[in-house]
Amino acid sequence: MNHAPQPLGGKLITPVTVTLAVLAGISLYYIGQRFLYGFNAAAAFNDGYTWGIWIAYDVVIGTAFGCGGYAMALLVYVFNKGEYHPLVRPALLASLFGYCLGGASVIIDLGRYWNMWHLMWPGYAQPNSVMFEVGLCVTAYCMVLIIEFSPAVLERLGWGGLRRRLEKIMIVVIALGILLPTMHQSSLGTLMVIFGHQVHPLWQTTLLPLLFLVSAVTMGFCIVIFEASLASAGFRRPGEAPLLGKMAGVIIVLLLTYLALRLGDLALAGKLELIRASGWLSYFFAAEIVLFAVPVLLLLPARNRTRPQPLFLAAVCMLLGGALYRIDTFLVAYFPATPGFRYFPSAPEILVTVGIIAFEVLAYIVLARLLPVLPGLGTTRPAPAG
Repeated sequence: MNHAPQPLGGKLITPVTVTLAVLAGISLYYIGQRFLYGFNAAAAFNDGYTWGIWIAYDVVIGTAFGCGGYAMALLVYVFNKGEYHPLVRPALLASLFGYCLGGASVIIDLGRYWNMWHLMWPGYAQPNSVMFEVGLCVTAYCMVLIIEFSPAVLERLGWGGLRRRLEKIMIVVIALGILLPTMHQSSLGTLMVIFGHQVHPLWQTTLLPLLFLVSAVTMGFCIVIFEASLASAGFRRPGEAPLLGKMAGVIIVLLLTYLALRLGDLALAGKLELIRASGWLSYFFAAEIVLFAVPVLLLLPARNRTRPQPLFLAAVCMLLGGALYRIDTFLVAYFPATPGFRYFPSAPEILVTVGIIAFEVLAYIVLARLLPVLPGLGTTRPAPAG
């Protein structure tokens, strides 16, 4: 039996939530500057780097961090591992904010943001465009996540009849929730394949779509561990290490698959020498590989899979490794077609990104206190779907 999700209750205004709100407010100020006075008021973009940290983190990394719901849907509904159902709603909530805020960030990064509606209008469709596919899938997946999470809101409102009617179509929604991330996470890798020699050979490969997908799924499982660990500590709840530890075997397989694909591809292409001979880029590559390998070493001993500290550390290393891989592919290992351009994010760019993260954490805390998201600690009964 599962503990039914229950609102946590408690104070909404605390030093933590106030700090997060201040950071979100600072971000909102610089977003306003960007819309009022253009990119130059907030960003360090140029003709060589037409996107920066807002795309690389807020969209490419942020949506990968938002793959917790995707990973749990694969585990619970595809592989029929029902014991993980208590982790579904917290993962959906984190995914909802990760994707919706990532999608909203695209508007900040678009020069002609007032044309954003073209994405949804058939007359402007560009089916041969990778960016069109990514934008359409991310938008559709945001709507899917809203529907998947809506039972928690309906329960809070006492609209049980509507929730039960929604459950009749939930299997279709869940199927879309598995299909759409599979498409756009791989397409984010495809987006960099088309840049050809502008991406350093250590990162440029036709396997980029598969590498992005495998690492995104792995990041999804790790963000569930990360979120559950912080929720247990921050809300002073019993830890879920025994349940989380069961996912360690899946994470190990995914990490080893990624490393085998990444290094095997370099070997087959005759690029292994570049690992040593690429100057400062060699250090970035080595850091990625270490961050992907450390979780394997941490989780291989069976005793570590039920201990909170090794689980949390392994999840953090993997998330950092996945984030660095994406930053490197989109920015560090990317070279403009016209030499001479340089890019480093401006302070307002960084503050906008920090503020978006702060808002996500703040919203998670508020909704976890108000809505039935986390498993209750009292009476036990079967958890509702969704």
